[in-house]
Amino acid sequence: EVQLMESGGGLVQAGGSLRLSCAASGFTFDNYAIGWFRQAPGKEREGVSCIRGGDGSTDYADSVKDRFTIHSHNARNTVYLQMNRLKPEDTAVYFCAAVYLPSLPYGTPWYESDAYYYWGQGTQVTVSS
Repeated sequence: EVQLMESGGGLVQAGGSLRLSCAASGFTFDNYAIGWFRQAPGKEREGVSCIRGGDGSTDYADSVKDRFTIHSHNARNTVYLQMNRLKPEDTAVYFCAAVYLPSLPYGTPWYESDAYYYWGQGTQVTVSS
């Protein structure tokens, strides 16, 4: 059974850092992509970052580029999201999600949340001003 579990959220002051972890079980990263998404109260879910198991390529939302870094440790079946210089607008529940890449139609953008089949329960990140 495929399972994803996020950890590492918490309360931090603006300008601080957190590292989120997504531990996966039931599959290996070959031919999968792992994405980080977030959802704040009253707002739509948005893509934050993505990493692909096959070649390790990554994508970032413009709002977090140069502040967040995604990294995978394949031997541990874990993906990390290092978040630096956090801002109050980063406050949200953060989710990790997985998708089997060969199942995607051509041209599906990485940030399309509906394309991801497996989801974790989420971890709360709160950034105070």
